Amino acid sequence: MDANERLQVEAAQQDPAKFGELYEQHFVRVYTFVARRVRDRAAAEDVTADVFHKALAALPGFQFLGAPFGAWLLRIAANAIADRSKRATREMPGLAAAPEPRVESDADASDRRADLFRFVDALPADQRRVIVERFIEQRSIRDIAGRLNKTEGAVKQLQLRALQSLRTRMEDANG
Repeated sequence: MDANERLQVEAAQQDPAKFGELYEQHFVRVYTFVARRVRDRAAAEDVTADVFHKALAALPGFQFLGAPFGAWLLRIAANAIADRSKRATREMPGLAAAPEPRVESDADASDRRADLFRFVDALPADQRRVIVERFIEQRSIRDIAGRLNKTEGAVKQLQLRALQSLRTRMEDANG
């Protein structure tokens, strides 16, 4: 997480009116995450609004534990989607026979995120930069290639090697 984001979060914890900056910075990522899973525009908008309401309410208790603020928001979003799914199942008894998606406990998810961040930090510098820019900053391959002064093919290779390394390390860490 960058120092600027930490300062923004701390400022919003002191003055909730400053949460708007964090909202603006993370809205698109959270909405995209929700919309890809909910697949209904109105529902995605409702869930996204709920995510930011919950985040604002829980902000005073937020602590930096190695994961970026955006990861915390996405965890709230995942839980909101799971809650919505459970409500829909209760409201439509015919869906009760459908298997419930497995949702990790908060502790398991936190452990996995901490492992992932540790593994990303251990990657070679070029691979780490590609992963951060691609998946955290959500930049395109073309944009990253320009920033690193490399070809798009080279960036794709760095991404592939990094993802293979992360996959192997995560599998080893989780048995």
